[in-house]
Amino acid sequence: MKQPIFLNPLFQERIWGGTKLRTEFCYKIDSDLTGECWAVSAHPKGQSIVSNGPYEGKSLGELWKEHRELFGYLEGDVFPLLTKILDANNDLSIQVHPNDEYANEHENGELGKTECWYVIDCEDGAEIIFGHTAKTKEQFVEMIESGDWDGLLSRIKVKPGDFFYVPSGTIHALCSGVLILETQQSSDTTYRVYDYDRVDQNGDKRELHIKKSIDVTTIPHENITVKPVVEQTEGATITTFVKEHYFTVYKWEIDGSADFHQDKPFLICSILNGSGEILIDEGSFTVEKGMHFILPAGLGDFELKGTLDLIVSHP
Repeated sequence: MKQPIFLNPLFQERIWGGTKLRTEFCYKIDSDLTGECWAVSAHPKGQSIVSNGPYEGKSLGELWKEHRELFGYLEGDVFPLLTKILDANNDLSIQVHPNDEYANEHENGELGKTECWYVIDCEDGAEIIFGHTAKTKEQFVEMIESGDWDGLLSRIKVKPGDFFYVPSGTIHALCSGVLILETQQSSDTTYRVYDYDRVDQNGDKRELHIKKSIDVTTIPHENITVKPVVEQTEGATITTFVKEHYFTVYKWEIDGSADFHQDKPFLICSILNGSGEILIDEGSFTVEKGMHFILPAGLGDFELKGTLDLIVSHP
C-alpha cells in the first residue's frame, strides 16, 4: 500500500537560535536556543523517524537502504536531500559551502552543499548576507585578512515570500529576525569565514575555516536571479522557484480542492500554513501546519483539500 510517509522532525540547538519553532509551529521544544528543525533528514547527524504506517519507527536512512522502491529506485548511496526550518534569532556566521568534488576529497566523502531558502517570515528591515564584492582571489584574501567585512560582504533586505538559490561557493548568512525553510543537499559541511568574534557558553570562539573558505568561494560572486513561474490550476496556485541539478522546489497554495499526480521519484512536502487532508484511493490523511511528509514513488493520483500552503521538492 502506497501512502504518505509522515516524519517526526528533530531539533538542533544553535548559538544563534531562538523560540520561533516553538511559538510559530507549536513544536514541543524546551530550549530557547533552537536554531534548526531537521524536518526531512537521513543525514547521520540527525535522522527523521517515520510516524505512521507499516514503516513506523524506522529512520529515513533505513527506508532509503531497505525500500528503495519508495524512492523510484533512485540511485545513490545517500538520500539526496535535507529539508530544514531555521530560526535566526541572531546573525549566523558568514559561511560558504563546498561543491561535491571538494567535499568528497576533503570531508570524508560527504556531499557538497547547494541549498535554497524560502523566507517564511521576518522582522521589518531584516537582511541576509548574499555574495561579496571581491573581484579577484587576492582581493578576497586581503579583505579577509584586514577584517574589512563591511566592504567585503553584500547585504540584501528580505521580506516574507522571498526565495534565494544558494549554490555551493556562495558567501552567505542569515541575519537576525529571519525564519526560513531550507532545501539542500544532504550535507552538514559548512566553512565559517567570520563569526563576529562570538564565544559559546564555555567562553570559546567557534572554529573558523579560512583556508577552505578561500579554496571554495566563487570569485567574483555570481549573482543568480530567481525567476518564479506561477501556474493557476483548479483549487491551487503552483509556483516553481527553481529547477536545477540537485532539486526542484515549488510552493503549492491550496484553496478548496486540487488534483495532482505523483510521477516523481518522491516528493518532500512541508506544511507552512493552514490545514486540510490528502485523499488517495486507500483513504484520507489529515495534514496541518508544521507537518512534514514524503509522497513516495508510485502513489499516483491524489487530492489535496483545505486551505494550506506547502513547500514541495524533489531531486
